[in-house]
Amino acid sequence: MRATIDPASFPAELAEVAARVRAGERLGEAETLTCLTTPHVLHLGRLADAVRRELHGDRVFFNVNRHINPTNICVYTYNCKFCSFAALKDEPHAWQMTLDEVWQNAADQGGNDVTEFHIVGGLHPDLDLAWYERMLAGLRERFPSAHLKAFTAIEIGWFARREKIPIREVLERLTAAGLGSLPGGGAEIFHPEVREVICDGKLDADEWIEVHRVAHGMGLKSNCTMLYGHVESPAHKVDHLLRLRALQDETGGFNAFIPLAYHPENNYLGLRWHTTGLDDLRHIATARLVLDNIPHVKAYWVMIGPKLAQLALSFGADDLDGTVVRETIYHMAGAETAQAMAIPELERVIRAAGFTPVERDTLYNPIHRAA
Repeated sequence: MRATIDPASFPAELAEVAARVRAGERLGEAETLTCLTTPHVLHLGRLADAVRRELHGDRVFFNVNRHINPTNICVYTYNCKFCSFAALKDEPHAWQMTLDEVWQNAADQGGNDVTEFHIVGGLHPDLDLAWYERMLAGLRERFPSAHLKAFTAIEIGWFARREKIPIREVLERLTAAGLGSLPGGGAEIFHPEVREVICDGKLDADEWIEVHRVAHGMGLKSNCTMLYGHVESPAHKVDHLLRLRALQDETGGFNAFIPLAYHPENNYLGLRWHTTGLDDLRHIATARLVLDNIPHVKAYWVMIGPKLAQLALSFGADDLDGTVVRETIYHMAGAETAQAMAIPELERVIRAAGFTPVERDTLYNPIHRAA
């Protein structure tokens, strides 16, 4: 019982949501839809903040991470209409790193001072699984203290198709080479009505879920995401969130949920509008209330900006992601945020919002550095 929540103090349409949150009861489909459509975002934030503080107190997590994108060449360049990152091999903005360039890129970005390398890329038609195994093994050899969080479920599914082997075998080979966990990208919106418009032909929802189910069964942790603010309806997002929650009930393998706002620039979807700040806060608060079995909700500062991410800490988020340094995917889609925040700046942003910063590793173990 969360006695500090008084349902009578909430607008009528949120009274049932507030009553369930007060009683510690799981939100259902109807309540999830209410959260995603209510104009009373400040009241929704109050509820999410109560849950967030019960889980994490005043702690806010971040890590020292770097992004590596070995290639943006992708066989689904024209299938994923929302994507501003992918390219065909003969396009001027296409790139493919060599293995030496990947390893040098990691060294240039901090090497062993980094606790996590976040590695995702396009589905390159010519790079086989062995190439990625060598990439991971080389990173592990050179930077043994860094956790390798790599490959979306879309990439894992592509490797399996290309090599004609089961998903489990792909994951076993990559884990033997150094893979530590999976990021949560590629989920987009699960509903086929949406996928047919924004990413037709790409790995479907059941396949995305199966990759994570197999990974969790092997002891690999992962994150999960939802891309919002394009052609989806609130009902599509309800379906998406509840499917993630159901998988977490089954496996317990998700570390964190990251709501991702669609950016309209430089892609083929043809939309004009960015999400608003209230949209972003509403999705973060809803996630904290609905995904009661996923420990962490990120406010990805690279995507929504440090100031709004700071505010999101009072709307259910407990994680700001990390230092990053070079982010490619969102900046190719028009993001104008900075690409790096040093540890002191992240800590300052968190403290200024009234919280206590906690540096973590990828699996949310606290890290204590010398001053």
